[in-house]
Amino acid sequence: MEAFWAAFLLIFFAEMGDKTQFLVMALAGRYDSRRVFVGMTLGIIVVHALAVLLGATIGSFLPAEKMAIAASILFICFGLWSLKGEDGDEEEECQTSRFGPVVTVALTFIIGEMGDKTQLAAVALAADYGSWLMVFAGAVAGMILADGMGLVAGNYLQKKVSTATMQKISAGLFILFGTLGLIQALF
Repeated sequence: MEAFWAAFLLIFFAEMGDKTQFLVMALAGRYDSRRVFVGMTLGIIVVHALAVLLGATIGSFLPAEKMAIAASILFICFGLWSLKGEDGDEEEECQTSRFGPVVTVALTFIIGEMGDKTQLAAVALAADYGSWLMVFAGAVAGMILADGMGLVAGNYLQKKVSTATMQKISAGLFILFGTLGLIQALF
């Protein structure tokens, strides 16, 4: 259960103020909210299934101690990356698609998340914890909750909590998890 909560909290806070959360808000203005939610959920499942599969595979080849150190260093790097902020325009434009809204949203979400820090964090967590199912469930739940908030209450959140503040919280959590992981792995 520890793997679930670690993945849930880390992914949830990392996704707050992230570009895909803004993408979901932009898509909600273009399509029906239910279809955006379904497409977003499908995209999240695909992205994190790939991440957890990769992490579990890597974790099966490397000794647990070395993987814990590598994952901790990655988390610290993600934290520093989060402090830097996102490059480019946060709200990406959605082109008209010949696919329906659900497929369009899912594909847009998958492309937007590939190689993102939340996906890489899921890779590291799956490798570190060795409990791919709990990491997958936690990562998907955290991402759906965070992006669901973007869908339902994004405008309100942007007025009350700045993107910069959410990025700082995300960075702090990554650095905290990374530092605690290093301490645990080395001592």
